[in-house]
Amino acid sequence: MKVLLVGSGGREHAIGWKLAQSPRVDELISLPGNPGLAELGPVVEGIAATDVGAIAAMARLHDVDLVVVGPEAPLAAGAADAVARLGIAVFGPTRSAARLESSKSFAKDVMTRAGVPTGGSESFTDPGKAHAHIDSSDGPYVVKADGLAGGKGVLVTESRADARSWVDHWVESGPVVVEEFLDGPEVSVFAVCTPQGAVALEPARDYKRLLENDEGPNTGGMGSYSPVDDLPADLVDETMKTVVTPTLEQMSSDGNPFTGFLYAGLVLTDNGPKVLEFNVRLGDPETQAVLPRMTSDLVDVLEGATPTWSDHCTVNVVLAAQGYPTAPEKGARIEGLDGSLGEDVIVFHAGTVAEGKNVFVDGGRVLSVVGVGDDLDMARDRAYEAAGRIRWPGVQYRSDIAL
Repeated sequence: MKVLLVGSGGREHAIGWKLAQSPRVDELISLPGNPGLAELGPVVEGIAATDVGAIAAMARLHDVDLVVVGPEAPLAAGAADAVARLGIAVFGPTRSAARLESSKSFAKDVMTRAGVPTGGSESFTDPGKAHAHIDSSDGPYVVKADGLAGGKGVLVTESRADARSWVDHWVESGPVVVEEFLDGPEVSVFAVCTPQGAVALEPARDYKRLLENDEGPNTGGMGSYSPVDDLPADLVDETMKTVVTPTLEQMSSDGNPFTGFLYAGLVLTDNGPKVLEFNVRLGDPETQAVLPRMTSDLVDVLEGATPTWSDHCTVNVVLAAQGYPTAPEKGARIEGLDGSLGEDVIVFHAGTVAEGKNVFVDGGRVLSVVGVGDDLDMARDRAYEAAGRIRWPGVQYRSDIAL
């Protein structure tokens, strides 16, 4: 089998790393890829991941058997539709089905009609009406851009003035959604959805805030770990029963069947788990912690097989550029990647670029350093020991992942 993987982040490196282990995969091609993926197979540079026509053309040109789309942007742009029209197998939802992530109001409507537990919300295109809605309630306030915003379109604040300003900032580019604040710990549950049904992956917990003790601005994610040992024993099964299955049935009933990864971001409230958001792809940085624990063939899982798991624990520490998340500084040379960091450490590339044998910072979240161990403490120690040996000016990372 020849597989084309679309994407260039840490999530895609982890997916590619796992796909490359399959005895069914003869060649892994990545578009546009990154220096880590380039070690696993050829990369197709110079094509944007949202250029769906070019993605489909590359799949046909390279005579691939399967296309796996990692990030949300190409899915929202219709990459799966373009590939499927050529008769090539693709794992990822259609553009219409991808609205579960690309439109917050669409997802809320599906959840409401499917009876999925979630917080209340209202969508606005008139800033005055959104302001009035905010003024009529007490905080905390949750204001979201309705469309894709690269993980930067959400504000959770106690400040009414900040909530109003956030509305003004995002309403120029489309609707804004004002949601009920859900209080409680968060957890990520993932499902692999195929025409044969849906199977769950192991859950993970991620850390959204930049700084220790969950302080500082929201980011795309500064770390993660798996398994999560403080969850109700039946959480995953209940999530599949009350969230994933009803959503898939509603989508199918609407003439909009869903194939691909479905991420349910849950908040464990006093009134039970509620869905904070859907994503139509694996989470980043959770994927980097989850896939190293999978013992089954990922290709088989994408075809509907039930995954199997090791008892090992994983801790993923994200190394970010100076200035992240507002203005990451690029160009610094990364040191410490050329030597062995230990057989129980995996480094996934995200915001990097290679020039010869040197690797440079080329994004906000630069590397994911994953430690594997018999327990979380061991995995955490290995991740942080390796993270401390990777250096560039201004590198920043949290010291409390999985603590």
